[in-house]
Amino acid sequence: MLMKPSAVKEIVIDGHSLTIETFVAVARYGAKVSLAPKAMEAMKESRALAEKIAAEKRVAYGITTGFGDFATVAVPEEMSNQLSTNLILSHCTATGDPYSQEVVRGMLLLRANALCGGVSGVRPLLVEMMVEMLNKNVVPVVPQKGSLGASGDLTPLAHMCLPLLGKGRAVYEGVEMDGGEAMAKAGIQTVDTLVCKEGLGLTNGTCAMTSVGTLALYDTIRAAKTADVVASLSMEALTGLKNAFDPRVHQVRGHKGQMQVAKNILLLTEGSEILSKCQNDRVQDAYSLRCIPQVHGAIRDAIEYVRSKVEIELNAVTDNPLMFLDDEAVISGGNFHGEPMALAFDFLGIACSEIADISERRTERMVNAALSNGLTPFLTTQGGVNSGFMIVQYSAASMVSENKVLAHPASVDSIPSSANQEDMVSMGTTAARKSGWILQNTLSVLADELLTACQAIDIRRRLNTHGQGISPVHQKVYELVREKVDFYEIDREIRPDIEAVEKIIRDEKLLQIVDEMVPDFD
Repeated sequence: MLMKPSAVKEIVIDGHSLTIETFVAVARYGAKVSLAPKAMEAMKESRALAEKIAAEKRVAYGITTGFGDFATVAVPEEMSNQLSTNLILSHCTATGDPYSQEVVRGMLLLRANALCGGVSGVRPLLVEMMVEMLNKNVVPVVPQKGSLGASGDLTPLAHMCLPLLGKGRAVYEGVEMDGGEAMAKAGIQTVDTLVCKEGLGLTNGTCAMTSVGTLALYDTIRAAKTADVVASLSMEALTGLKNAFDPRVHQVRGHKGQMQVAKNILLLTEGSEILSKCQNDRVQDAYSLRCIPQVHGAIRDAIEYVRSKVEIELNAVTDNPLMFLDDEAVISGGNFHGEPMALAFDFLGIACSEIADISERRTERMVNAALSNGLTPFLTTQGGVNSGFMIVQYSAASMVSENKVLAHPASVDSIPSSANQEDMVSMGTTAARKSGWILQNTLSVLADELLTACQAIDIRRRLNTHGQGISPVHQKVYELVREKVDFYEIDREIRPDIEAVEKIIRDEKLLQIVDEMVPDFD
């Protein structure tokens, strides 16, 4: 079971121990951050090596040379500081709406944590400044569009770094203002210039895509659990058959997620009078009910794969070049390349879109009298003059269709840059952003299903063909919905109902009810 990030109040970063939950705790819930003493020492030693390399005029990319295709251009020592500062200024080319504050806080945290690895040559002072920005909630304004995902998230990270120089824009105490003004009001001293190697150390990396994608991953994990709850309630509304969830069926196939989801559905429906009275109604159900374990389970397994990759990336050093103290080697590599995250976040978006895909099919079955096993057309009590839930399914179908467009993988595309020096890029930031859009659509589709299922339960109870009782946990979920939304007797403006249930879907209370009543649910 996931640790609740909202309960975490402080973390220590050392470059090695950040988790998805502690990341979300800082990015979303404002947990305080401090630096491990060992990380401070490692950064000091790394900075000393960078200064030694510069003083000895060794040929080292980004320290004594230009960047990208300018790697062959030597930069005199007296210009090396200007080189790093110019990198930030010249790379601030992003456009579009700004990232949310939680995404930018996540970017700051990830950049600070990566530099704690002590192989980047950046002054500890800059990391301390980023930590102070997190703790005082100075949030740079970072436009969303402009990253190729290699050499890392150059453009968004450049915007993120502008307030360190007293430039750019930032939000402080809820007000957007000049970056220097925000830092001054928060009592954070800015720097006039960066020094050699720092431009690369701050901007080379996958911090934007990883921040966006990690937040989407965390919320998709919760969406997958919520989908099991909503689907099991729809099972009762549709008088579904429980034999398809017999553990023996799933054990002989062997997929972990499938077995877990089948177990969840049986736990959630335990004690249902309606289901106890319908098991002989037919031999088998349609796939959107019968194959919930196979579909939801495959989604769970996909999410688990993405999680395994994200947990590595949260503590990865992703800038270039890297400096190693044991032999003073300066190695130009490609850790900034976003392909590991690009593929993972494309997969995450595809998996999340499937949550919505099967959810909409269950909603359709509940509103379609030819498929609902006895429910009224469009869940009305007086059809014809009332349209009931007819258009709820339209809305869900629209979002599912949009998700199919968004699920096209960004990672299969590449446009060469920097005079073809950077000739194959990841587009990982686009993949991460798309996964977030898909998630929001999916949560809305689940809200449509939950609203529809509660209406269908009421209709089923009125018909009284299989009794009145739903499972205890479903009764609590039903009551949670009915606290906000009344039974839909005659047509009314339905949007407020949908908004109320969307809030329930996005809130922690629904899963909290399930966790308390069904401890083995996961």
